[in-house]
Amino acid sequence: MPQFDVVIIGAGMSGLAAGIRAKMLGHENVAIVERHTIAGGLNSYYQRGKRQFDVGLHALTNFARLGEKNRPLLKICKQLRIPYDRLQLKEQRFSSIQFPFGEINFTNNKQDLITSVERLFPDEIRGLHGLIEYLSQFNETDLERPFISTRQELTHFFNNQNLIEMLLWPLLIYGSACEDDMDFGQFAIMFKAIYQEGFARPLGGVRTIIDLLLERFKMLGGEIFFKKEVKALHHDNQSCIQSLEFKDGETWQATMIFSSVGQNETWQLTKKNNALAPIGRMSFTEAIFVFDSLTAAQSPTIAFYSGHASAQYHRPEMLFDKESAVICFPNNYTDCEYKETVVRITHPANYDLWKNLSPQAYRKEKENVKEAGLALLSKNYGVDATRLLFHDVFTPLTVERYTGHQAGAVYGSPHKIKNGATPFSNLFLIGTDQGFLGVVGALLSGISMANLYLFKPTSHQMQVPNEL
Repeated sequence: MPQFDVVIIGAGMSGLAAGIRAKMLGHENVAIVERHTIAGGLNSYYQRGKRQFDVGLHALTNFARLGEKNRPLLKICKQLRIPYDRLQLKEQRFSSIQFPFGEINFTNNKQDLITSVERLFPDEIRGLHGLIEYLSQFNETDLERPFISTRQELTHFFNNQNLIEMLLWPLLIYGSACEDDMDFGQFAIMFKAIYQEGFARPLGGVRTIIDLLLERFKMLGGEIFFKKEVKALHHDNQSCIQSLEFKDGETWQATMIFSSVGQNETWQLTKKNNALAPIGRMSFTEAIFVFDSLTAAQSPTIAFYSGHASAQYHRPEMLFDKESAVICFPNNYTDCEYKETVVRITHPANYDLWKNLSPQAYRKEKENVKEAGLALLSKNYGVDATRLLFHDVFTPLTVERYTGHQAGAVYGSPHKIKNGATPFSNLFLIGTDQGFLGVVGALLSGISMANLYLFKPTSHQMQVPNEL
């Protein structure tokens, strides 16, 4: 029976980062197992013809320029020993938050958000400065802090509910497993990541990051196994996992195991009931469009659009909420030259309603997602639908099928385990249900959990585990 020091379930961002750190911390036999044929997990890519599309990644948050101090992205590069310049980051032009009562714009210059808020909400600018100062002192990475309602906390800084809705909307839809609210620690992380550090995109998309991580892991001597799906984690009611059984019939033993497949999904592998973690209710549809010209070159890089008067971040009563959307132009970054316009439009969706459709109705409703997206683009940006070259539509069922997340819950369970611990002494959670989200959050999760549980003081390769 093959034996490993460390086995990591899932070759997403957190899994790859954990694998790299495990090798850097001196562990000899480290393996990553992935049920698909490519790495990336929630942030991967696929190809149609000659076109390659990112899935998951709209933008890389936490943009940093080389030399800037205390930036998460640069700390991650340092921890993984990945040269910053190989990310080939292109900055956003600008992004916007659009509600019926107004619009706020922001860029990678944090002052632009302040200026835009002051223009629309002049009486609230003092509160915004107060919030920014408070967040600068707030320890958002505290693994022991209980859930704190962001909506409640923001009332201490702002009187105008419209501003609260606008500031919350991008952060909810980009990272909350909770409906209509989020943990204040997560809000602090996301506020800094999006509003103060900003968006960028690697030249070549998410594959650039994945290839760098794979290259680094393999260079360190790590092994990765694709089309290797875990069937069960055997424990015989003991306090540790004794073996991993795979669907191909093979069985392995491992001293330490990290799972990035989700909390409930991990419990299913152990055949252990988990009453503490409800299945997440937030899933989405996404339409991807390719047009034959740069018809939207002056549009935002990302628009967080709401046709509602408030941030409607919950499972809608209809198949999808066409009045709540992220409208992303992934080619619309500085110093990027493309001959086509690519647009991705994401809507909150109802998994249960999609699940119960007949095949014929399912195809029809996917067409409705497409038409709703084209209508938004025509209304907001004057994009000509007759110039459409290609489109694709994902639903919550697509998300569930390719990610393995129950009910297509992209952000996992609302109940997070911040320290990654499980009832088993050698099994730990990383990724979405450990609590850090997005590409940078996933990388941070893999690094921090590996540092916490795999640190070997006797290793000649040891790194300071609390650098992050």
